[in-house]
Amino acid sequence: MTTLTSSPCVLVVDDDPDIRATVEQILRIEGYTIVAARNGREALAAIDTVRPAVIILDLMMPVMDGVEFGRRLREHPAASTPVIVLSADRDLERKARFIDADDCIAKPFEIDDLVRAVGRFAPLI
Repeated sequence: MTTLTSSPCVLVVDDDPDIRATVEQILRIEGYTIVAARNGREALAAIDTVRPAVIILDLMMPVMDGVEFGRRLREHPAASTPVIVLSADRDLERKARFIDADDCIAKPFEIDDLVRAVGRFAPLI
């Protein structure tokens, strides 16, 4: 009997289409399934239908920024989903701690750092 397993889903939340596309491409090549959102509001809607294994979150976005998304995530049934903040915010570490992020990576980022961080929370089998 063969068991099919799907790859872990990663929710990528970033308003910059180039960064979003780059992160999506890197993680797809690694074998992850990707769901993308342009801001925190879209991300909250996405986690109502898809339960990602990990969330990659920018902090500086229009409509709903990453800090507000993090606050609302704490009240959501998906609150235990690991969050990796990926941002150029100059106060990155403090804001990541404030929203209880599991990890943070500064932009510009190294591909290996991103893949390693995602792999810690959503290992590929």
